[in-house]
Amino acid sequence: MDLNPASNRPLLGLLLAGGGLWLIWLLSPILTPFLLATAIAYVCDPLVDRLEARKIPRGLGTALVMLGLLLLFVFLLLILTPLVQAQTRLLVAQFPLLLEWGQNTVVPWIRDTLGIDLVQDQAQLLAWAQAHSSELSKLTAYLPNLKDSGLALLGFIANLLLVPVVAFYLMRDWDRVVANLAGWLPAGIQVRSVAIAREIDAVLSEFLRGQLAVILIMAAFYSLGLWLVGLDYALAVGLVAGVLVFVPYLGVIVGVLLGTLAGMAQFGELSALIQVWVVFAVGQLIEGMAVTPWLVGERVGLHPVAVIFALMAFGQLFGFFGVLLAIPASAALLVALRHLKAHMDGDD
Repeated sequence: MDLNPASNRPLLGLLLAGGGLWLIWLLSPILTPFLLATAIAYVCDPLVDRLEARKIPRGLGTALVMLGLLLLFVFLLLILTPLVQAQTRLLVAQFPLLLEWGQNTVVPWIRDTLGIDLVQDQAQLLAWAQAHSSELSKLTAYLPNLKDSGLALLGFIANLLLVPVVAFYLMRDWDRVVANLAGWLPAGIQVRSVAIAREIDAVLSEFLRGQLAVILIMAAFYSLGLWLVGLDYALAVGLVAGVLVFVPYLGVIVGVLLGTLAGMAQFGELSALIQVWVVFAVGQLIEGMAVTPWLVGERVGLHPVAVIFALMAFGQLFGFFGVLLAIPASAALLVALRHLKAHMDGDD
């Protein structure tokens, strides 16, 4: 084996990269609050920089930005809570009607079309369950007990309280943290690594800030459109649909479902829901053909299909932590592939 450090450097780099990915996978259950706090600090750092440029101390500027985020969170909570309560009451009130419709319409249709008698199958299933009740009761041993649920709730609350604390310190010391990370890089790759990191920052910041503008515009459009057609919960439904625009097609799907439920509770007629659906149809056309191409555009290089795949793939691998990691990792991979192609073409 060649013991020359220079010749073994690529292998060492691969081992370090593999070990780093393995460590991230092991720590993924506890990394979520830190990653969320880092994302908040990254997005809000330009605001703190602007306040600092106006002679406001960075600590005070960070506190003002955090206060603004808290007020925004409280505002959204106050807006969305009545919508959730109304939708819950509607579902509870409509459940007996849905059950009756299913028994009188769906079950006969399935029996006449597919030849499946759900009523008879249901009776057989109940008889089987009664005969094997002792075996079925053993399944409860695998269910989480009250202690585990309580610990999970405490862990969730602790993570929720940890996010603003970590975000505050990261936001306040962002420039210092970035400089220290760059200083830990070996001198031979420091210049190249910093250049790649800046390119990743340019791609990622352009994508995130463009998407933020899209969210604000579409939330305002949906809220205004639903208000014009007379929907009581126009602001709440519009905000939810606008925020979820970040995931392609999810915003309009959830918006249509919420708008339909709210419209059914308010209007009580199917024909009155057409105007609600028209608002979302027009909004989807405007967002897909004008707003997103104008504010995000192809210059970022993250295609909507790539965004959906990245969110699903990283979510499958790392859970909610992976969803937070998907877009930054995709931007970094995009830049890495560009540099790899330039190196293979001999332009580097």
